[in-house]
Amino acid sequence: MLRFKALDDSFNRRPQEVVPPKDKISDYFGEHVFNYASMKQYLSAEAFKGLMHSIDSGSRLSRSLSNQIASAMKAWAMSKGATHYTHWFQPLTGRTAEKHDAFYTPLNDGSSFESFDGDQLVQQEPDASSLPSGGIRNTFEARGYTAWDPTSPAFILGKTLCIPTIFVSYTGESLDYKMPLLRSLHVLDKAATDVCQYFDKNITKVTATLGWEQEYFLVDSSLIEARPDLALTGRTLFGHSSSKDQQLSDHYFGSIPERALAFMKDFEQESLRLGIPVTTRHNEVAPNQFECAPVFEECNLAVDHNQLLMDLMEKVAKRHNFNVLLHEKPFKGLNGSGKHNNWSLSANSSKHKNLLAPGNTPKTNLRFLTFLVNTIKAVKEYDDYIRSTVASAGNDHRLGAHEAPPAILSIFIGSQLTRVLNDIEKKVKGEALTPDEKTELKLNIGKIPEILLDNTDRNRTSPFAFTGNKFEFRAVGSTANCAEPMTALNAAMTKQLIDFKKSVDELISSGKKKDDAIFEVLRDYIIDSKKILFEGNGYGEEWVKEAEKRGLKNIPTSDKAMDLGASDKVVELLSSLDIMTKREVLARNEISHEGYKMKLQIESRVMADMALNHIIPVALKYQNSLIDSVRGLKDIYGLDYKNCSGDLLCIIEEISERVGRVRQFVHEMTEERKKANALESPREQSVAYTENVKSYFSKIRYEVDKLEMIVDNADWPLPKYRELLFTR
Repeated sequence: MLRFKALDDSFNRRPQEVVPPKDKISDYFGEHVFNYASMKQYLSAEAFKGLMHSIDSGSRLSRSLSNQIASAMKAWAMSKGATHYTHWFQPLTGRTAEKHDAFYTPLNDGSSFESFDGDQLVQQEPDASSLPSGGIRNTFEARGYTAWDPTSPAFILGKTLCIPTIFVSYTGESLDYKMPLLRSLHVLDKAATDVCQYFDKNITKVTATLGWEQEYFLVDSSLIEARPDLALTGRTLFGHSSSKDQQLSDHYFGSIPERALAFMKDFEQESLRLGIPVTTRHNEVAPNQFECAPVFEECNLAVDHNQLLMDLMEKVAKRHNFNVLLHEKPFKGLNGSGKHNNWSLSANSSKHKNLLAPGNTPKTNLRFLTFLVNTIKAVKEYDDYIRSTVASAGNDHRLGAHEAPPAILSIFIGSQLTRVLNDIEKKVKGEALTPDEKTELKLNIGKIPEILLDNTDRNRTSPFAFTGNKFEFRAVGSTANCAEPMTALNAAMTKQLIDFKKSVDELISSGKKKDDAIFEVLRDYIIDSKKILFEGNGYGEEWVKEAEKRGLKNIPTSDKAMDLGASDKVVELLSSLDIMTKREVLARNEISHEGYKMKLQIESRVMADMALNHIIPVALKYQNSLIDSVRGLKDIYGLDYKNCSGDLLCIIEEISERVGRVRQFVHEMTEERKKANALESPREQSVAYTENVKSYFSKIRYEVDKLEMIVDNADWPLPKYRELLFTR
């Protein structure tokens, strides 16, 4: 029998039946997107050609073409029932933002007409002055501008035309995730194409691709309403473990519960209409935990689609009386949720487009090795920066346990590829290869596809693993905007490829043959990058000690990890590539510290409120009922009552002790919070919250979770783990 009678209906209700809009997915895929098919239908040949040229080259559209495109976009959107439009952007809050404006323009005679011109399409001034800026925007220059990103197609949500845009300040600095990502993709294209010219002169463009895997939990909405911690912070601040949770692995890849499946079908159909190519769904390890994933897409579009999908999931879940928990660690002791970022590079050649996929010839495999080794070297050179991009309050709870990778950044490539790299290191000495060595080495390289065929297993404790034709960045948290880690990876890879080409060209100029020069540089990189390659158990204490010997950093908390992304080395990297200025980098660091501090502040305040206003009153009420029982026993047994009520007296005493400690810890935590709030800089505050406030979370939780196992189940005010995790 449920403790929460009001929830009976939600538990007993049958799942909604989702009716497919059409017979086949291909019949409705992308129908709410202003894609190529829609553009060809609504644009003139001149406008379509001009827009395609702008997308491919990054050139600016003329005023007349902008007006034509805006008119066509409005006509298409209105044919779908749209009445408003918005510039859809990604501020530094981690989620999306929008301000809706109507198409109609009123006239003096009381009538109106629908209008939308090129100026409204290309640029808007949403102000949005309260969004994070890290000091870039002052009160007297608070304007913010959005500018159209034509590389990501417009789409319709409800009755609103959504136009993907960048978001910049009055003085031109980036205030979003998209602008640095676009810049990083542009410079990476140039650097990677230049290197590809060693192997294929027909390659003129290289695109970074991304395939994300989104993990999440589903919890009945009625239960969320009874859990202030879940409602306000996204995670359970209290809760004793359930007798049964994930230990049997019986939820993992099991039959999807009917209610959850109905929700999945619903949000997948919404996603497919918006051109988000979700193809995969399955149960994850923890009860009520699931995963969805799309096919690979161009990196910028994939990021937009992931941000849109998270918003869609939350909205659609409400229709099914679910709440989607995207927090990295909603439940203590269970698997957390990540967002694995599968990154690769794709060339515009007719064959072997994936530069990280082995080919069938020594030539294509030499190219594969070039990009594989350069990626390893790039991550080794900028491991601190890449680690900083996954720093968050939620990820602090996730990294290092239950299939999540540790905070130490390392790369897994598998034993077979490790042998190939070792062969290159041994055989190439710096002088020219002998014909026999070159033949033997190229034969070994030619075996790479066969080697990888049955040897691409994954190390789930590795933050950055090669999985056959891509690198999987597993450390990214489930709430993260993929743009930040992808910008870092793109930037590091760009710098690495530029350095690689410079070194190879210098050797060629000195008289070495091209292949010899490439092998020599790759050999140096292999030797230099050995410290970041690791094939073993990332959870083991031995790896922590070994990593320290290798000089790899182990920074488990975000207050310290975030600063790695604002070092002089990172500033030099990003400014030299025109991805971000020093001011933009430092502003983002300040925003990160401020956001981290505020999340810990909210958790601290919610924890104090729940402990004082929910837990302690219930514990004392139960204690009073026990005291009444003892009094009754005394009335019956007289002086011998202690022999009959010894256990009750022990429980009464334990409740008093635990309640006293909860009150004491809450008071001490509140005082530390006040001290942290009084500090001047966001960085000082985030460090103080981590060291002096957050340390009380586990102390208070321990006492409350013990009280949960003492107090009468019928009186306990919060839905327990066994109820939250086994909603059907």
